[in-house]
Amino acid sequence: MDAATLAQQATKPKVVEVDGQRVEQHSLPDQIAFDRYLKSKEAAESRRGIGFRLAKMEAGGAIR
Repeated sequence: MDAATLAQQATKPKVVEVDGQRVEQHSLPDQIAFDRYLKSKEAAESRRGIGFRLAKMEAGGAIR
């Protein structure tokens, strides 16, 4: 969700009832928390494999 979607959701009514059918939307703090969860999940997936590196260290100026 981006800022425009959150703003659009905030302007809509929370509960709507038409012809005996009732629709209720999640609260705005819940939507923001879900958005943060999705973004953190995407960030974690994009950084896969960069946790740490193993490398062999050698002295550059030493002659054997």
